[in-house]
Amino acid sequence: MGNEKLITCCGLYCGDCYGYHAKIASLAGKLDGELDNANFKKHADHFSALPFFNEFKNYDSFVDVLKTLKRLTCEGCRNRGGSPFCEIRRCCREKEIMGCWECGEFKSCKKLNFLNAVHGDAHIKNLDILKEKGAENFVNGDRYW
Repeated sequence: MGNEKLITCCGLYCGDCYGYHAKIASLAGKLDGELDNANFKKHADHFSALPFFNEFKNYDSFVDVLKTLKRLTCEGCRNRGGSPFCEIRRCCREKEIMGCWECGEFKSCKKLNFLNAVHGDAHIKNLDILKEKGAENFVNGDRYW
């Protein structure tokens, strides 16, 4: 059973997102802790001098990425999550609508374009489903990510 409160304004579903479940962030935190407890930086510096462990020269960059992964968490767009600067959410609030599916302009709306790089047209397909079948059918049916 899905939760209608997890439908984003733009037509995605928070319950399908790695940020909402925070599994990647949690695993990154555990790995960061383990590496820190093992004082692995010292070993990485040693390993980087060996020709078959050349990649350890990038250890500091790896740790930076790991620390960034720890921040990949979100409580959901309708629960103080997501970007505080989200134009889509702001637009929906101004129009006093639940989401873009309630707006007749969503198929041509430029505010949705930034999602294309990661989601292709999944959000547009989802908005069509929401418009045609409603929120309950959307959360309990097939969705695109």
